[in-house]
Amino acid sequence: MNRSTADTPTRERILNAATEVFAARGYHGTVVDNIVAASGTSKGAFYHYFPSKQAIFLKLMDELAFAVEQGVEVAIASEEGALSKVEAALRVVLETAAARRDLVRILLIEAVGLGPTLEGTRLEIHRRFAGLIQHHLDRAAADGDIPPQDTALAAQAWIGALNEVITQWLLSNTGDLMSSLPALRTLLLRSIRAE
Repeated sequence: MNRSTADTPTRERILNAATEVFAARGYHGTVVDNIVAASGTSKGAFYHYFPSKQAIFLKLMDELAFAVEQGVEVAIASEEGALSKVEAALRVVLETAAARRDLVRILLIEAVGLGPTLEGTRLEIHRRFAGLIQHHLDRAAADGDIPPQDTALAAQAWIGALNEVITQWLLSNTGDLMSSLPALRTLLLRSIRAE
């Protein structure tokens, strides 16, 4: 659907308000009226852009995934060598999680167990990230930076590790997520037997 530039700020206000409301109230505790009130718009405006609460929640999940994927691609483009690219990707994931804490909480905590559509979207995002990691691990193996191995399994393990580290950081509500980068990088690189 084409949107005029006059419509875009309203849509963005609704998305920003939804992020705040979902973060404060949780998925089940949020109703469309809460998002409308927080955005200073109308129900008509909300339903013009999003057919339901679930639809806007899915859009927020997709936006976060896109931001991480784009950030990773930009960061690794300037790096030389497959392992440097992998390290840059890790940095971007943690930096994005720290900068967009509310959206990450929605994806990793709120979206768990909310039904097949939301769970399917969440798992598809994990699959996309695992595919991105696997691609770069395959390049590292092809370049001889790591020994030949099951890069699909390694990528899945990395997603699990990142998911758990970020989730625990979110739940503890303390500490600097970026401070875990050196130890996490070491553990993940050792898991693929990188020098």
